[in-house]
Amino acid sequence: MKRSRGSVLVVGGGIGGLSTAVALRQAEYDVTVVEIRADLHSSVAGVGIIQPVNALRALDAIGCAEACLAAGYATTAWGRMLDVEGNPLREMPGARIPGSGLPCMNGLSRPRLHHVLTDRARETGAVLEYGKTFHSLADGPDGVAVALTDGTTRTYDHVVGADGVRSRTRPYVLAEELKPVYLGQSAFRLDIPREPEIDRIVLQHGPDGLVGYVPIGPDTAYLFLNVTWEEGRRLEQDKAAAELRERLAPFGGLTARVRDTHVTDDRARDIVFRPEEWLIAPAPWHRGRIVLVGDAVHAVTPHLGQGAAQAIEDGVVLAECLAAHDAYEDAFRAYADRRHDRCALVVESSVAIGAYEMDPSAHPGFDHAGLTQRVLEEMVRPL
Repeated sequence: MKRSRGSVLVVGGGIGGLSTAVALRQAEYDVTVVEIRADLHSSVAGVGIIQPVNALRALDAIGCAEACLAAGYATTAWGRMLDVEGNPLREMPGARIPGSGLPCMNGLSRPRLHHVLTDRARETGAVLEYGKTFHSLADGPDGVAVALTDGTTRTYDHVVGADGVRSRTRPYVLAEELKPVYLGQSAFRLDIPREPEIDRIVLQHGPDGLVGYVPIGPDTAYLFLNVTWEEGRRLEQDKAAAELRERLAPFGGLTARVRDTHVTDDRARDIVFRPEEWLIAPAPWHRGRIVLVGDAVHAVTPHLGQGAAQAIEDGVVLAECLAAHDAYEDAFRAYADRRHDRCALVVESSVAIGAYEMDPSAHPGFDHAGLTQRVLEEMVRPL
């Protein structure tokens, strides 16, 4: 039996936490994941998820890409843009990794992705504990003393904060308080039967927002609509379908068909509505033995489909750095050096696209498709 490199507690059992757990197990660390929600299903939020090729590369590194591709819908190109009537405007080829057979993009439902990651984490020997988190962390010379909400105290060599945009771990790392910034947009999402033309991401620009479609299975896709939305304004769930239909009223073509067929009052409870928030933390992303990954340090709006991709990449790179350095401080610095600027590019580009969608007249000459392509091409560079 191989000797363990050390023990790690991962706080948060979402995409970033599970990916990090698998990567660290592969690097021969003993890993425990604590998730405050009661079971693996409860930490799944949203409808579907975009997996660009760089996400698939990172998933391949932790042994999950094949299962994701089998459970989802792989595309031969990134997407296409349509005008408000549904007429083609522009093709968006996406990017590929030289020498790789991975597709430009894979669409997948969030529950399926979560099952893939959970199964892989258990297969590698990670311990998953639900219904608990930490009360406090005390970093010391011999490890981090963790007081858990079940009344026990344990000591780990390292703690990874993968607990999301409102991370409780973040104050233990960053000197200044950091809060997510509301972009000014919120997004509707609804799963629908996949129309034949939804064989890649389809974006349709309208007078008040952008509607898009993502295939997530042979017979399934999801609709999303990014709209300008006053911060703090509530949307009553039983009125969600009527609100969404009203917002989709100006559209023709594909969106008109979807609106009239699938955005019905009996589907109001199926509509997911979320604010779009972002943040990017300054480096370093660690203090002592505690380090942050995913939304805890770089929350991304959904405009480039890169939020989960960046969290998965974090886990892969963190494990690589810990395996490559004898001193954990050197490993954590190397991790942030490799990740910060890449994540900042994604965050800032996504915010720019959102700003354009909210007020195109304020951004003359803005090239939505061109910026998307440039970021995708940057993302296929080596990690």
